[in-house]
Amino acid sequence: MLSFTTLASGSAGNAALVSCGDTHILLDAGVSARRLTAGLAALGVRPEALSAILITHEHSDHISGLQVFTKNNRVPIYATGPTCRRLCYKAAFLDNLVRPLEAGAGTQIGSLWAESFPTPHDAAGSVGWSISGDGGRMALCTDLGHVTPPVRRAAEGCDLLVCETNHDVDMLRAGPYPYYLKQRILGDRGHLSNEAGAELAAFAVETGARSVILAHLSQQNNTPVRAYEAVCRRLRAMGCDPERDLSVSVAPAASPGRTYTLTKGAAVC
Repeated sequence: MLSFTTLASGSAGNAALVSCGDTHILLDAGVSARRLTAGLAALGVRPEALSAILITHEHSDHISGLQVFTKNNRVPIYATGPTCRRLCYKAAFLDNLVRPLEAGAGTQIGSLWAESFPTPHDAAGSVGWSISGDGGRMALCTDLGHVTPPVRRAAEGCDLLVCETNHDVDMLRAGPYPYYLKQRILGDRGHLSNEAGAELAAFAVETGARSVILAHLSQQNNTPVRAYEAVCRRLRAMGCDPERDLSVSVAPAASPGRTYTLTKGAAVC
């Protein structure tokens, strides 16, 4: 069965593990190599057992641990061409590990099928990932300023949605960030607010998702309670009881979250 666990999720660092049988894929590597190794160990996975690393984009909160981690663990890295070029610029030895994939393309990695989709974010070749195996499918939809048709197609019909709820708009506007940074976050190539994430979550649930993980929360401009309440409020408005009909959770910022196991048409903790 396909399983999914966040290792860290937030503005300070992002990483997750997707597994199916003996196939293990690391999604982003935005925390230290030591933390990545410890997080994998807690899930019973050795670094050398990884089948691949999938990268969404080159921002430091998604790749900060990649260079050190792959020096000791020569794991293939899949990303778009522009992202691969940025990675190799930072560390030349990655030339031998990167596997460029065009946005929207997919590849078989062991028992998992991984397919990227373009995301509107201020990074070269930014993508999300849809991963399926053994009858289940999850979609990682974070780091996007607005929901586009490719994002909707990735979320549609998935069993588990990892959904960005980066900021509370009022907290962000009243907060200490400089004006230019607030505008970047609020822009079409920034991040999804709680309300925008709630709309994406509602669409995914309408089309079959039974688990929603709220992810990439800003530590300065959001709280887990605000994100959770915004999404649950939207789900209730469409006649869905988030405590009975599905699972809604907030991914921890700096530690592994719960493990979800996806079966045909369902996702359970």
